[in-house]
Amino acid sequence: MGFWIFMLIVVLLIPITMIVFGWLFSVRTPKEINCLFGYRTKRSMMNEETWQFANQYIGKLWYICGLILLPLSVIAMSFVFGKGTDTVGIVGGILTMVQMIHLIGVIIPTEKALNKKFDERGKRR
Repeated sequence: MGFWIFMLIVVLLIPITMIVFGWLFSVRTPKEINCLFGYRTKRSMMNEETWQFANQYIGKLWYICGLILLPLSVIAMSFVFGKGTDTVGIVGGILTMVQMIHLIGVIIPTEKALNKKFDERGKRR
């Protein structure tokens, strides 16, 4: 039971992080372009407008993905309640990998949206 609780907490870390930072980026976008905090790619850091757009866009995606992944992760972990540590560990690992794909995968639609909205010099199309 103790290992199941530990794995549940581990599995919930990514969706909770996505919800918190998604909300933070979409509502309170980092004010200045910086190298420490925010969605940092070459295109997003071109100017203030691309910075604001990219952070708000990825924030909304993370927030939605986190809200979807959180209950699904709890449901999936409930199926292995009371099972052996191997089963709990494998299911927890698979869930974490799926969550990581969503956490990182939102880069693709964000970059596509930036490319659609701004030209290669960061000017609005």
